[in-house]
Amino acid sequence: MPDTDRQTHTQEPRTAVIGCLAPIDKAGLERLAAVGKANPDVVKTVKCRTVAEGRFRHANHIRNLPPHIVDEPPQLLGDDTAPNPSEAALAALGSCLAVGIHANAIAQGIVIGKLEVELEGDINITAVWGTGDLAETKPVGFTEVRARVVLEADAPHERLDALVAHATAWSPVANTFIRPVGLTVALAG
Repeated sequence: MPDTDRQTHTQEPRTAVIGCLAPIDKAGLERLAAVGKANPDVVKTVKCRTVAEGRFRHANHIRNLPPHIVDEPPQLLGDDTAPNPSEAALAALGSCLAVGIHANAIAQGIVIGKLEVELEGDINITAVWGTGDLAETKPVGFTEVRARVVLEADAPHERLDALVAHATAWSPVANTFIRPVGLTVALAG
C-alpha cells in the first residue's frame, strides 16, 4: 500500500510507517482462533500468589516467571521500587489492548509500524486503604480511565478506528474494568 494511505491513529498528522512491528505468527494465531471457535465454553483459571516483602513492596509470583514486583511511591509510604497496584492495573489494561489490536491487525492483514497505548486514570486515594476518609459516598478505585492509542499502520483512519473498537470490545482486561466481576476474598485456614 502506498505511504499516503498509512497514518497515525491519533490527532497527529498522517505519517508513513517506517518499519514493521515484529508481527505475531499468523498461522499460530489462526490455529488458536480455530481452537477457540471449536471449544467456545472453555474457561481457564489464571493464578497469582502475592507475597508481602515488607512495607508496601510485594512479589507477585505468576507461573514460573520471575516475581512481578508491586510497590507504592514515597507519597504513599512506599519505597518507589516498582509500579503501585493501580498503576499495575493500568499496565495490564494497556498491554491487553495492545495485544488485541496487534492480533486483530495481523488477522486483517494490517501492517503496524508503531503501537503504543497511553493510559491515565483518576482515583481518589484519601480513604488510605480504609484507614483515612471513610465517607459512605467515597468512590473507591478508578472513577475514569482514558486510553489513547498511538498507531502507525498501513490502513485508513476509519479502518484503524474499527480495529481499536473491536479489540477493546474483546479485551478481557477492558471488560474487567467495564463490567461487574464477582470477587471473593477469604482468610485462609
